[in-house]
Amino acid sequence: MLPDRAFFDRLADAARAETLPRFRTGTGVVNKLDGGFDPVTEGDRAAETAIRALIEAHFPDHGILGEEHGNVGLDRDHVWVVDPIDGTRAFISGLPVWGTLIGLYHKGEAVMGLMDQPFTGERFFAGDGVATYRGPGGESRLESRRGVGLSDAILFTTSPHLFPGETRQPFETLQGKVRLFRYGCDCYAFALLAAGHVDIVVEGGLKPYDVGGLIPLIEAAGGVITTWDGGPAEMGGEIIAAGSPELHAAALAVLQG
Repeated sequence: MLPDRAFFDRLADAARAETLPRFRTGTGVVNKLDGGFDPVTEGDRAAETAIRALIEAHFPDHGILGEEHGNVGLDRDHVWVVDPIDGTRAFISGLPVWGTLIGLYHKGEAVMGLMDQPFTGERFFAGDGVATYRGPGGESRLESRRGVGLSDAILFTTSPHLFPGETRQPFETLQGKVRLFRYGCDCYAFALLAAGHVDIVVEGGLKPYDVGGLIPLIEAAGGVITTWDGGPAEMGGEIIAAGSPELHAAALAVLQG
C-alpha cells in the first residue's frame, strides 16, 4: 500500500517542527568529514528521527535510506529516501534555500516525492503523476517551462566546485551556452525548475537522498532528470534536470561532448 499526500504532509510537518525553530539561531554544527567540511546540525538529526519514527510506525515493512541515521531494508519493494535538511551549508548560513526531501522508491524507481521549505512556507509534492505547489498564495499545479532553447535557458547549480577533474570542462562548456547561470540553491533550484522558473539544473556527486524526493517533482511537472550518461537518477551521481525533453537532450549532448 502506498501512502497518500496527507501522510507526506505529516512527515514534512514533523520535520518542520525540528528544523524551523533552529533556523537562524546559531544552532550547533558538527563536521562529519576529516580534512574537509561536511556539516550536520542537531536539526538534521532530530528531523530525520521524527520522519523515521512515523514511517516505522505506519509502514513497518518499508525500507529507509537516510542521510543521518543509516539504512534499513534496502532490498524491500518500497524504500523511503530521506534528507532532513538538504543544503545544510545554506541552513547554517541563514539562507532559505535548504529543504526537507522525502522520496519513496518502488523497486528502485522514484514514484512519490516532496520538497518542503518551512521558512518560506512552500511545499512541493508529486504523486500519481501530478506535481503540486502549496505556498502562501494557495495551491496550484506545477508545470515546467517548455519551448526554451539552450541559448535562452537559465541554469542553476549549487557550486561550480562540484565538478572536479574531467567533469569541469563539460560543465563550463554548458554554462557558457546558456543565457543566465546562478549558484547556491541546493534542492530549491530543482523545485524552481518544476515550477517553471528555472530551465536547467546541473549537479555533481549527489547521493540518493539528495535527489530521490525531487525526481517525481521534475517528471510530473513535465521535465526530465537523468545522470550525465542519460541513465536513471535514483542512485545519484552527476545529475542533469531540464524543463523539457528537447532542452534536456540539447544540454546532455553538450555534457557528453
